[in-house]
Amino acid sequence: MKNVTDSFVFLGHWPSAGSFGFNTDILATNLINLSVVIGVLIFFGKGVLKDLLDNRKQRILITIRNSEELRKGAIEQLEKARVRLRKVELEADEYRTNGYSEIEREKENLINATCDSLERLENYKNETLDFEKQRAMNQVRQRVFQQALQGALGTLNSCLNMNTELHFRTIRANIGILGAMEEITD
Repeated sequence: MKNVTDSFVFLGHWPSAGSFGFNTDILATNLINLSVVIGVLIFFGKGVLKDLLDNRKQRILITIRNSEELRKGAIEQLEKARVRLRKVELEADEYRTNGYSEIEREKENLINATCDSLERLENYKNETLDFEKQRAMNQVRQRVFQQALQGALGTLNSCLNMNTELHFRTIRANIGILGAMEEITD
């Protein structure tokens, strides 16, 4: 600590003008050098520093203005995108609603077409059953008729073969009766 105090005391006792020499006290010379450098920098660097700061300030302001413009543009684009999104959502809802309606219509049409087809198939089945029933009944009638006819012809033929003589006698008797009637009427 004593060296620091001595160096400040030493600053007060500078040698008189005209003598030039080296000061070996590091602390004293550094403070002087620093104060001179700072003074020169302030005096000469004030304008340069002010220009640098002004340029930096202008760049910052320009950047802020550009950023504001970009922000406004982005907000406008965002609003436009939101409007388009609402429009697209409305269209999607409309398509969805129309799609559901169309699906329901198609479903009803398909159900109706299927019901109509089933009804026609049922009618066709009933007509086919009636036709087959009628055909079977006709075949049975024809067979019964044929069998009855064959049976009647068989019975008639057998009766005719057995009673041929009876027929001849009946015919002769009838001829005789007719002849007698003819004589009576003459």
